[in-house]
Amino acid sequence: MLETFQNLISEHGTWMLQVFLIVTATVTAHQVARVAMRRLRRSIEDTETLWDDAIFDAASKPLTWAIWAVGMTWAGKVIYGATRAHPDAPTQIFAHVDTIREVLIIFLVAWFFTRLIGAFERVVSDEEQRDRYQRWDVATATAVGKVLRASVVITACLIMMQIFGLPVEGVLAFGGLGGIAVGFAAKDLLANFFGALMLFIDKPFTKGDWIRSPDQEIEGTVEEIGWRLTRIRTFDQRPLYVPNATFAQISVENPSRMRNRRIYETFGVRYGDLSSVKLIVDDVRQMLKNHPDIDLTRTLMVNVVSYGDFSVDFFVYTFTRTTVWTEFHEIKEDVLLKIGDIVQKHGADFAFPTQTLHLAEQIEADSQ
Repeated sequence: MLETFQNLISEHGTWMLQVFLIVTATVTAHQVARVAMRRLRRSIEDTETLWDDAIFDAASKPLTWAIWAVGMTWAGKVIYGATRAHPDAPTQIFAHVDTIREVLIIFLVAWFFTRLIGAFERVVSDEEQRDRYQRWDVATATAVGKVLRASVVITACLIMMQIFGLPVEGVLAFGGLGGIAVGFAAKDLLANFFGALMLFIDKPFTKGDWIRSPDQEIEGTVEEIGWRLTRIRTFDQRPLYVPNATFAQISVENPSRMRNRRIYETFGVRYGDLSSVKLIVDDVRQMLKNHPDIDLTRTLMVNVVSYGDFSVDFFVYTFTRTTVWTEFHEIKEDVLLKIGDIVQKHGADFAFPTQTLHLAEQIEADSQ
C-alpha cells in the first residue's frame, strides 16, 4: 500500500499541485468571505429594518460551509480523476464525490431556509416590528414556521432520495396509503391538528386573551395554543386543557377584544318623589355627558322605564372608555355614587320593597 502511494506521488505530481492550489484557494476564499461578512454585518446593523439582518444571519453559516464543501469535493474529484486507473490506490472513496457534493448542496440549501424561517419568526414576533406586522401574532408565526420547516425537510429528503437512486414515486404512493390508514386510526388527533390550524388562520383568540364559552364551562386566559391542546388558565389559577377540535363545535366569546365596557343599571325612586323623577333623570344624563371616562361615541340612555310595584324605575345605559377590569369598576363606582348624590340633592330617595295593608275593620269604621 505504501509503495503504491509513493508511485502515485512520483508519477502524478501535477494533480497533487492542483489539489494543493484548490485547498489554498478554498482557505483564501473562506478568509475573504469572513472579512466581507464582518463588513457587511456592520453596514446591515446600521439599517432600521430587521429583514436584512435575518437574511444575513440565515446565510452566514451555510455560505461558509458551502465554500468548504465545493472546495473539498472539487479536490476529491481531481484526486479520483488522477488515481482511478490504480485500483489499489487508497482514494477510491472519491468515486462518489459528485453524489456527496449534491447531497451537501441540498443539505446547505435546506439549512439556509430553516434558519431563514426561524429568523422570520423572530422578526414578526419582535415588539418593535409589531405595528408593521399586526396580522402576525407569536402563535401564528410559530405555527407557520413549523409547517414551513417540515416542508423544507421533507422536500430535501425527497431530493436526496432521488440523488441516491431511490424510487420516490413508491415512497409517495406508500405515504398516500399510509396517510389514509393513519387518518382512520387517529381521526381525533387529526381533528385536533386541523382545529389548531383553523385557530391559527382565523385567530378568534391569541395567547394572553381572556376567553369564555356560553356552551361549556370554559373561561380564563389563554396561555398556549398547541397542535393538539390549548392551555387556559382559569381565574382560580387552575390549568384547563381543551382539545382544539372542541373550538369547532362551540361558541367562543373573547372579552379581551372589547372596545368598551357597559354600565347597565336600574334605579327605583319612591312614588312620593314622583314630581322629582324628571329632574333626576335629566341631571343624571347631563352628569354622564360631562364625565371624562364615559365614551360619548357609544349609546348613552337615561330614561324612565316602568312603574314598579313600589318604585318609579329609570335605567342608565352607557359605556366606559376603558376595558380594564379594575379601572372599569372604579368608574362605575364613581357613576353610582354621583347618581345617589343627584337623587338626594332633589330631596328624593331610593325605594325599597314595601307593602301597605288595609284592614277590613278599619275600612268599615271609615265608611260609618
